[in-house]
Amino acid sequence: MSRNASVRVDKLEDLAGDLAGKYRSTANERVAAVDPDLVDADLAALNRDGYLILERLISAEACSEITAAIDPLLGSCGRNSFEGQRTQRVYNLLTKTRTCDVIAEHPRVLAILDRLLLPNYLLSQLQAINIEPGEAAQLLHFDDAMYPIPRPRPALSVTTIWAINDFTADNGATVVLPRSNSWGGGRRPTDDDERLSVAMPAGSVVVFLGTTWHSGGANSSEDRRLGITSQYCEPWLRQIEALALSTPPDTVRTVSENIRRMLGYSVYPPFVGMVDGMHPKRILETTE
Repeated sequence: MSRNASVRVDKLEDLAGDLAGKYRSTANERVAAVDPDLVDADLAALNRDGYLILERLISAEACSEITAAIDPLLGSCGRNSFEGQRTQRVYNLLTKTRTCDVIAEHPRVLAILDRLLLPNYLLSQLQAINIEPGEAAQLLHFDDAMYPIPRPRPALSVTTIWAINDFTADNGATVVLPRSNSWGGGRRPTDDDERLSVAMPAGSVVVFLGTTWHSGGANSSEDRRLGITSQYCEPWLRQIEALALSTPPDTVRTVSENIRRMLGYSVYPPFVGMVDGMHPKRILETTE
């Protein structure tokens, strides 16, 4: 907050640009280059159906690089049926590989988020999910369920799941319940509800609202299903992964300005996210 005692503040909104004054967000040219009409169409489909499939946004070469980086990190399977008893997960990917940065800040996705969430929205989780043959279907759920705000309401978070190898109906492709984003709080999935298995080629992504019911699919094939999930939330919410704590300053200095901001090195006006009364970027300056 401002150290200038001579500045009169009559309402909190007067402080909106105080901490952010020195550290203004810089426009991302790649995001700005996304056709606004394309973003309009993406948002219309996402708000209508609760999900959106975008095919082949990253190259086969990028998928191969991600696979090569993730495979050595894969360990034991999940601790419960929700994590998956035949599913391997790698959390906190930003500290372990730079190959997934292209996913966390893909311009087509960020262009959607810039319209859907408040400025300085946060990266809530970046995780690899490897579903092995024999895995059962995951519990149906919606990712906003952890935030105790009654439905129906706008989504507080957005999830993306990227196919690093082909997603099929047999190998555990994500299952979404179309239009379930508009359900009220008492509504639960039934056998009569439409279920869509998100089959898509490697390099594609399914984007869905935090209010959309979904699950990991059962893997009845002989092949694995490797995906990366990158999740985002409103800037005034707590993240799923405490990324500002788990990401060392040296890594924060290495990533792009987009990712740095989404880690929490930003302020939700007037001062949510400050450190010792100052903008959190000061930490990078004082510890360098």
